[in-house]
Amino acid sequence: MMNRRALLTAALSSPVLALAACGGSDGPTTDPDALQIYSSQHDTLTKAWAEGFTKKTGIKTQIRAGKDSSMGHQIVQEGKASPADVFLTENSPAMTLVEEAKLLAPIDAKTLAKVPEDRRPSSGDWTSVAARSTVLVYNPDEIDAKDLPASLMDLQDPKYKDQWGAGATGADFQAIVAGMLADQGEAKTKTWLEGMKTNARIYENNIATMKAVNAGEVPMGVIYHYYWYRDQAETKEGTANTKLHYFKHEDPGAFVSLSAAGVLKNAKHADEAQQFVDYILSKEGQEVLETSGSKEYAVATGAASDPDLPTLDSLQSPDVDPFGLDSEKVTQLMTDAGLL
Repeated sequence: MMNRRALLTAALSSPVLALAACGGSDGPTTDPDALQIYSSQHDTLTKAWAEGFTKKTGIKTQIRAGKDSSMGHQIVQEGKASPADVFLTENSPAMTLVEEAKLLAPIDAKTLAKVPEDRRPSSGDWTSVAARSTVLVYNPDEIDAKDLPASLMDLQDPKYKDQWGAGATGADFQAIVAGMLADQGEAKTKTWLEGMKTNARIYENNIATMKAVNAGEVPMGVIYHYYWYRDQAETKEGTANTKLHYFKHEDPGAFVSLSAAGVLKNAKHADEAQQFVDYILSKEGQEVLETSGSKEYAVATGAASDPDLPTLDSLQSPDVDPFGLDSEKVTQLMTDAGLL
């Protein structure tokens, strides 16, 4: 297996052209001979997948990077004229947005067969390629383990005022809220967000939240697991003073978000796009999740995740439909609560 540095070096030296923006008359030029990958996944992971795919097939790729929500809306706005062949997301709501616009082609059956049915939509229009778990990061110098909330829903309680933080404006946290909405319903989610507005400190993203907990600015934070595990495997600069708490018990705080891949219905390189998604879910493609240091979960049947992680099945995530998470409703609710 290649180590993280080797994978990154290979990715940067491969025939992959990464672009910083999407579309527009003054935007980057599309290479007509390259597979167009619109990606809101982490750059290192996307490049490692693209490099491995090119090495295996000889097919050149071009990556356009962006954020989940903005890139999903970008594709919908571009419609049938979108240059995108493949769309990769960090969280599934952005893919659902594109699916609801009827812009996706069915994923090849042989590719779908690599993923358990509960990790892909019944429509077959896209599939998960990785997963991440919601966790509570906490500073044991600031709060005892016995005083941690029993449920994510408890954080709306006034006793937790100024006791926790989150990256409310990011797609990651909004996906967690979308999971809550699907599991708890609109009324309970609305009340919880109002409590969050009163109680929580708002940070830029998961990393900023984690570092604030580590520094003792706030005792607890709601983040995705892999940010903590990455830092622990490297410098521990942002996590040395912290631990993780898993809510489990099908609590909204045990929500598992699926990273998604879809092929555009009007893709100019449709066959190559299907091959790319199939490659990501192959043994080689899923091994990238284990060997690149991404610390995200592998989702294909029989694929191993990083051994540092608790198993995906042990997380006891809530039984919500990850394929119908309503990002637009979440945006409205969070705006109404004064969080956006």
